[in-house]
Amino acid sequence: MTGLALAQGRIEVKQFARTRESLVFTLVFPAIILLIFGAIFSGDIDGISFKQYFAAGMIASGLMSSGFQNLAITIPIERDRGVLKRYRSTPMPKWVFFAGKIIQVGVIGFFATVILLVIGMFYGLDLPSSPEKWFTLLWVWLLGLTACTLLGIAFSAAARTGRSGPAVVTPIALILQFISGVFFPFTQLPHWMQQIAAFFPLKWICQGMRAAFLPDSFAASEPAGSFELGKVALILGAWCIVGLVASLLFFRWTTKRDG
Repeated sequence: MTGLALAQGRIEVKQFARTRESLVFTLVFPAIILLIFGAIFSGDIDGISFKQYFAAGMIASGLMSSGFQNLAITIPIERDRGVLKRYRSTPMPKWVFFAGKIIQVGVIGFFATVILLVIGMFYGLDLPSSPEKWFTLLWVWLLGLTACTLLGIAFSAAARTGRSGPAVVTPIALILQFISGVFFPFTQLPHWMQQIAAFFPLKWICQGMRAAFLPDSFAASEPAGSFELGKVALILGAWCIVGLVASLLFFRWTTKRDG
């Protein structure tokens, strides 16, 4: 069974690599944004370089692109082309299909993070300074990517056709990036905007990444006066459960016209 999942994962990764749109949205676009913003903006945020702050947010955003955007856009395309319908009619266990998607997201998420780290280091990004901060980076990365993956699978049902996927998903992703502290310091956003962002996982992924990449002294600049890592873990874990339940309830193998 493990061999089936790995084989399906290899197929998914190859298909992703051959799709220009997926490569652009998931890997190239976040890297370009980091390059542009890193070249334009300078200055400090409470004694921390804006580039250091921004790079942490972009790594969080890269996880959302690898999981949520990637799957919520590509799955409707596969459904529209009848790929999912053919998968369902084969003897292959259905979980293997999802295992392949999870493996694909893990591989793409890893490369997206590495690319953003390399670009960030070019601009002077300081890597986590202790084993504890590396551990924080690891568990935030895993929980964040898991939540985004499950939510991407669930939200793939929102697009009625393959063509409508980007139009449905991309605006949501951009809004979440703007209100979650990716492009701007979170505490400088209006209070009502902060409250809305707190309902969604990207805000907490960003906060966890700041805990990994920024010094402990920056915690005093967070809205609660600390990085709240326990709360970050709890909320991201809750979103993993929400994503799993929503995937079981809303995922569709066929379009409405197929019945």
